[in-house]
Amino acid sequence: MVTYDEIKRDPAIKTYIAQADASMAALGFTEHSFAHVGRVAAVAGDILAELGYPPRQVELTRIAGYLHDIGNLVNRVDHSQSGAVMAFRLLDNMGFPPEEIALIATAIGNHDEGTGVPVSPEAAALIIADKSDVRRTRVRSKDPHGFDIHDRVNYSVTKSETVIDKKSGDIWLKLEVDPAFSSVMEYFEIFMARMMLCRKAAEKLGLRFKLAINGQELI
Repeated sequence: MVTYDEIKRDPAIKTYIAQADASMAALGFTEHSFAHVGRVAAVAGDILAELGYPPRQVELTRIAGYLHDIGNLVNRVDHSQSGAVMAFRLLDNMGFPPEEIALIATAIGNHDEGTGVPVSPEAAALIIADKSDVRRTRVRSKDPHGFDIHDRVNYSVTKSETVIDKKSGDIWLKLEVDPAFSSVMEYFEIFMARMMLCRKAAEKLGLRFKLAINGQELI
């Protein structure tokens, strides 16, 4: 049984993640490297763990989170689908059983807001974890004068956390935003589609998605 830690140590996977991020940097996107995929893996797994899913299912979700953006190596367009195909080959060669490959590939192939649908608990957790990774350290440029809207929004977020309230059945994305760099309206301008996908993902997990910015509930 291949573990999440073994996936993180695999030299080929490290190469693919690094090259995918290099391609994103060349296109002017925010950070999509080890910090991003590591955080997504952690949050996605934690969501299912807190909801009581079996440990191996939690681990497979972490693996999906870690591999979810390798398709950017091929092209940003349809990167979720190409990433799923890449993950299929990698995991098959590593000896994963078909049922585990199926869970991981399905989650990866459905994580992007353009075409993704939360068709499984793994996909739902991955969607929420990926779309909630908004933070200052994802911005590559250190010169605010050169920021585009994505840079401004990410740079404005000084704290981000995903919290499940099992008593109320809510899953919260709580952000602290510095309005000196971006407005709440700019956040919604680029993230509305992602937040709506998060709402569907939360419903798949039997939860309600909530967004709070600077302590104010907005969704």
